[in-house]
Amino acid sequence: MKDYSQVPAADLEKPYEFPSGESSVFLYLRVCCCCSALRPRYKRLVDNIFPEDPKDGLVKADMEKLTFYAVSAPEKLDRIGAYLAERLTRDVVRHRSGYVLIAMEALDQLLMACHSQSIKPFVESFLHMVAKLLESGEPKLQVLGTNSFVKFANIEEDTPSYHRRYDFFVSRFSAMCHSCHSDPEIRTEIRIAGIRGIQGVVRKTVNDELQATIWEPQHMDKIVPSLLFNMQKIEEVDSRLGPPSSPAVDKEENPAVLAENCFRELLGRATFGNMNNAVRPVFAHLDHHKLWDPNEFAVHCFKIIMYSIQAQYSHHVIQEILGHLDARKKDSPRVRAGIIQVLLEAVAIAAKGSIGPTVLEVFNTLLKHLRLSVEFEANGVQRASEGSTSLTSKDSDEKVVQNAIIQTIGFFGSNLPDYQRSEIMMFIMGKVPVFGTSTHTLDISQLGDLGTRRIQIMLLRSLLMVTSGYKAKTIVTALPGSFLDPLLSPSLMEDYELRQLVLEVMHNLMDRHDNRAKLRGIRIIPDVADLKIKREKICRQDTSFMKKNGQQLYRHIYLGCKEEDNVQKNYELLYTSLALITIELANEEVVTDLIRLAIALQDSAIVNEDNLPMFHRCGIMALVAAYLNFVSQMIAVPAFCQHVSKVIEIRTVEAPYFLPEHIFRDKCMLPKSLEKHDKNVYFLTNKIAESLGGSGYSVERLSVPYVPQVTDEDRLSRRKSIVDTVSIQVDILPNSSPSDDVVSNTEEITFEALKKAIDTNGMEEQEKEKRRLVIEKFQKAPFEEIAAQCESKANLLHDRLAQILELTIRPPPSPSGTLTITSGHAQYQSVPVYEMKFPDLCVY
Repeated sequence: MKDYSQVPAADLEKPYEFPSGESSVFLYLRVCCCCSALRPRYKRLVDNIFPEDPKDGLVKADMEKLTFYAVSAPEKLDRIGAYLAERLTRDVVRHRSGYVLIAMEALDQLLMACHSQSIKPFVESFLHMVAKLLESGEPKLQVLGTNSFVKFANIEEDTPSYHRRYDFFVSRFSAMCHSCHSDPEIRTEIRIAGIRGIQGVVRKTVNDELQATIWEPQHMDKIVPSLLFNMQKIEEVDSRLGPPSSPAVDKEENPAVLAENCFRELLGRATFGNMNNAVRPVFAHLDHHKLWDPNEFAVHCFKIIMYSIQAQYSHHVIQEILGHLDARKKDSPRVRAGIIQVLLEAVAIAAKGSIGPTVLEVFNTLLKHLRLSVEFEANGVQRASEGSTSLTSKDSDEKVVQNAIIQTIGFFGSNLPDYQRSEIMMFIMGKVPVFGTSTHTLDISQLGDLGTRRIQIMLLRSLLMVTSGYKAKTIVTALPGSFLDPLLSPSLMEDYELRQLVLEVMHNLMDRHDNRAKLRGIRIIPDVADLKIKREKICRQDTSFMKKNGQQLYRHIYLGCKEEDNVQKNYELLYTSLALITIELANEEVVTDLIRLAIALQDSAIVNEDNLPMFHRCGIMALVAAYLNFVSQMIAVPAFCQHVSKVIEIRTVEAPYFLPEHIFRDKCMLPKSLEKHDKNVYFLTNKIAESLGGSGYSVERLSVPYVPQVTDEDRLSRRKSIVDTVSIQVDILPNSSPSDDVVSNTEEITFEALKKAIDTNGMEEQEKEKRRLVIEKFQKAPFEEIAAQCESKANLLHDRLAQILELTIRPPPSPSGTLTITSGHAQYQSVPVYEMKFPDLCVY
């Protein structure tokens, strides 16, 4: 080696002269060749896979050598990955896209070939390179990085990675799903890449129990809206463009289809603990984009959710919908109606399986929102009536909410098993408010009379939907006493629509053989056999039910026929009630009682103690004719049928307004009075008794006039009585001015009047007649009717005694405290000794 210490300084400062004309470039190459042998082998192998021209692509022979080296020496994988990452980062910065493609292809091949324990550090380098590509602004590189990540996501690793996180990839892929590139094709390509990246993250993380971070709310709040955004945008484009011209569309190129598949896969992998985190972002997306009105997309989303999740988690989704409905209770009616319709679709799917403990919660929440909707509507009507505001579309849209709630309740109830449906029927019936009682559990303090009436109608409509299609083996199961009593209470209210709903509910529960459609419409049926009525032999349970509750049913039918606001539909439903009782529950005793009831209705129309209009009196007569024609053919007693047919023929000629075909026709001529008619146009009790006497029916029972039992329901149902009218007149007349023309009802005092007052013979005769009627009633009336009347009087007496005792007998105060019950909670109120008042005998 040359000793430079002996060289003069001046020579060292001279520029170097290359021997034989060699240039600096050749010297550089010679130095690199000398140093390349000193470089690590993995770097030489990596460098060899890159050609001089990137257009030539990956050098396959050198790539095979690199792969063999990586498989043989897996401990070098992390260094290979780091060096590749270094080169790729440099190429990305210098915009060398060709070398970037070669580097990623090499990484993909190494990743697919190596599955050893040492692959973990290599994966970190790989993910770092993918992140670099995703951060670049070039769409081609973003798609390239996404494709590499998807390939990595499909690899099943032997051992889980505890420290690896995918937060960056979730954020970046979600941002790509919302790409707004100016070129539509590039925009679609980026969005598809983002969806596929999210799908890869889901597949990579959900299978690893230790990678539960993907289900955290901050990740779900990015993933779910990104998928819904693409599903929504493509639907909007499809709706504007119409159906595609070519049906053969590649689903992989459709972001909506790809996003929907990814959404289904995500929900299908959700478990009990993270189900809510996956569903709640759906509500936020629908709220933010105002997709509840119209709600086609919302319904589509929740159908996907309900069909994708595991069946045992369905009640979680329903609970979330109910909770969101509570949170949006002050929104516009159409938004609430959209949420309720989504609930209907979810319930329709969940009802096919088991929905767990949410049955009563669903109905309770729906009934609460039904009350709120009625309250909003009533307040709007009240403001409009006061003149402060006019009725707005929001107030009228409340009916849309109410109809949606009723439809949901009915559909849900009709899909429940019988034992649950019975509980729901009791639950809804307990919510129906009845004036004068506090047995209902619904708060109506803010509704007023109009709102209360509206909520009564809505609840009964809901009950009607639930009872539709209900088939019980025995009537006791369908109409237990705890349900029958509150159901019949609204049937005495002064609202014809409420009474119609009660009768329709009873028809749903009574009609166990689908005969109601054959009886629709009140008419004179020439031949009942043509209807092909289905019936079975009356069982012992049904007979026992009629003995216990028959008088109650008769009473409500009797009083329902005498309401002043009845319309044609009321008479049709009352006729159907009598016919269904005859078909489903009637033995000989019940038939006899029903005939007595019909004759009593005819007598009430003739006597008219309730001052009914002529139309209603003729309507009752037509109802009696139609029913007696039906029952006479059902029991098939020839003499009875002959009498009924004869009366109907006479009415057709002399009194057609006594027949349903005429009285319920428009512009029917009504008579001025019923007293001038011959007795042949009426059904006579003695002739009916004679005709039925030879067929085993009790003639003595028929001869006793039907009198409805007296109960306390008239007071509870707000019915107006004669006493109320008189008391009103007494309050008004003394306050009227002398100038008013008041008609005096006082009788003139004459000698004859005084003579009548002194004469007691008439009074004695009246007392004798009363005693005779009582004796005759106890001798001939059915035992059930007598027992029911005595029981009602005894109950009324006990109620009055209890009230008197409660007012008069109170326990003395005690220093230890007195037990009081406030709002259902027991409290002790202590009284100081110096404030107690003792009797005189106790003080000394």
